[in-house]
Amino acid sequence: MDNTTSQNKKFNISHPTYYINRELGMLAFQERVFKESLDPRNPLIERIKFLAFVGLNLDEFYMVRVGGLKMQNDAGVLKLSIDGKTPAEQLAAIRKSAYRLMTNAIDHLHNELLPQLDETGVHILDYDQLTPKQKAKADDYFNEIVFPVLTPLAFDPGHPFPHISNLSLNLAILLQDHQGQHHFARVKVPSSLPRFVPIKRSSGATKRDGTVPRNHYFVLLDQLISHHLGTLFPGMEIIEVHPFRVIRNADMAIQELEAADLLEAMEESVRKRRFGAVVNLSVNPDMPDFILDILVENLDVDPNDVYKLDGPLGLSSLMELQNVDRFDLKYKPFTHNIPPPLRLEGTDGNIFSAIRQGDILLHHPYDSFDPVVNFLQSAARDPDVLAIKLTLYRVGRNSPVVKALLRARRDYGKQVAVLVELKARFDEESNIEWAKMLEREGVHVTYGLLGLKTHSKIILVIRKENDHIRRYVHLGTGNYHHVTAKLYEDMGMFTCDEEIGADATDLFNYLTGYSSQRTFRKLLVAPINLRRRLEELIDREIRHQTEGKGGHIIFKMNALVDKRLIKKLYQASQAGVKIDLICRSMCSLRPGIEGLSENIRVISLLGRFLEHSRIYYFHNAGEEEIYMGSADLMPRNLNNRVEVIFPVSDPGIIRRIHDTILKTYLADNVKAHLMDADGGFTRLAPDGDKEALAPQEWFIRRAQREMDS
Repeated sequence: MDNTTSQNKKFNISHPTYYINRELGMLAFQERVFKESLDPRNPLIERIKFLAFVGLNLDEFYMVRVGGLKMQNDAGVLKLSIDGKTPAEQLAAIRKSAYRLMTNAIDHLHNELLPQLDETGVHILDYDQLTPKQKAKADDYFNEIVFPVLTPLAFDPGHPFPHISNLSLNLAILLQDHQGQHHFARVKVPSSLPRFVPIKRSSGATKRDGTVPRNHYFVLLDQLISHHLGTLFPGMEIIEVHPFRVIRNADMAIQELEAADLLEAMEESVRKRRFGAVVNLSVNPDMPDFILDILVENLDVDPNDVYKLDGPLGLSSLMELQNVDRFDLKYKPFTHNIPPPLRLEGTDGNIFSAIRQGDILLHHPYDSFDPVVNFLQSAARDPDVLAIKLTLYRVGRNSPVVKALLRARRDYGKQVAVLVELKARFDEESNIEWAKMLEREGVHVTYGLLGLKTHSKIILVIRKENDHIRRYVHLGTGNYHHVTAKLYEDMGMFTCDEEIGADATDLFNYLTGYSSQRTFRKLLVAPINLRRRLEELIDREIRHQTEGKGGHIIFKMNALVDKRLIKKLYQASQAGVKIDLICRSMCSLRPGIEGLSENIRVISLLGRFLEHSRIYYFHNAGEEEIYMGSADLMPRNLNNRVEVIFPVSDPGIIRRIHDTILKTYLADNVKAHLMDADGGFTRLAPDGDKEALAPQEWFIRRAQREMDS
């Protein structure tokens, strides 16, 4: 019996003991995001933004993950998690962890961030703190803008309890009529208006003369409404007003096989999301029990899903403060680099000439996203381009990518084929709109494969050159979204490699037609060959290590929760393979267990940009191989999505990714959090006289030097 087999038997690596719960891992990630708001090294408004991210992420977590677990629990499904917990056990653990995080976040907002904002001239005031002049301004705003939008809804035998929409902030109101009878009513705080109402015209923006004011004054919209409820209920006495906020289950299951038209099915599913079961009811602690009982009973809320929070409900609205023109309180802007091979583009087809000279790497946001848009614009107007094909997962609104596709079809008559993923979570409505618009212009629009979400990021341009066809391909780790490309860290590569081009053609035929494609030349495609090939590559590192050639694996990804691949990594560690995992959010593997995972190091990186790229490095006995792409190591990515991982062949690009990018991440001693065997994280700091290294800031400086050279 070899040593690895002996160790496996000793540890029984299938046992839940050696795995960390996915949901609790996600909440641990939110704790790390929260800690960024605690860090005084971050500019003040950026610290507020991290708190808003916590709110946004928790909203999605409850809508999807908690909603799904509650459905399992209510249906009596006893499917155990990777760490052996039932749905009920997970829900109990989630509530404890999430409640603590919410409470700490609100306390930090009240005790630290808002007082510091006030000292710097950004004043978030209670209505009662306003001066008479400020109250007059606020009252004018209410009368002119807010009052016409509001709809008071009564609740009594003649008026059924009103529908409370998902993510809505509301006011529960107790009134008394002239006969002394009490009544209950609800007013929704309109999400179409800013939560932070500027008191002066200059608040949140530059003055007419172009200067930026130092002082900005705001009052919360819900407070403003609360102080004017008399205008909504004339002749009634307002006894009590209490805010509450609702999160509903948005875990949608699309029965695609029964849907004749997926577009129509998605539109109906998005509508139904508004009516999902309530999974989180947030209220202030001073809400009386009798009002809370009205909400709990009529919203059919489990008492365990009530969260009493002493502060403004809905931290996600803090994102509005990013609009305040106080650049001294934000990250310094920088110029995005254009890689040298792409700087001379100016004539039709020049970008294709640049790609023919060799593969071109883009590292966003340090490298600009403009070359990707220019690639499509050049393809649209180039008379030799015959067809453009691409996958769209998230593109956002007012997308230059989609505009380039529309122009290619409408103005130049190009053949354009687009796979629009309608099931991109919470971008469904935007994608439905784009799909309809593209179809109206004659673009070939498809919605992917039954039962699979298409998450790959790929553009294929077919160009006639002399008497033959050449395929130009862009492959990426991130979405074709011009806004998030400035906020997310991602990788992209242009290539005209013939085998990758042929694979891209086969991939689009697989996505848009009838194809039982089972092999690809270079691309790793889920669910076809990606899992198998990754396992083979890990086995190869084990073999090299046992043969004395050394084994080293570096994976950079968003999440690692796939049990089969975790087992493989445990086996590699037991064989002596050195494993570095850069895992931004969830990691179900336990590092540092002697005899099992002592050769595995896990770090989580946070910072100004969301680390989003997926990079898979294998030492391969000195013949290094690097793959990049759209897939994380999660069952959904490997089994239930169309994902594309592509190889990096150019030796110079391999060196840059390993020596300049991955090594810099692994040397992080400012922003990195080191994971321990119990799933806890410790923030790293420079040892002794060692120089501090924060990778994102280092990459910004490097990009600036490249632009200046």
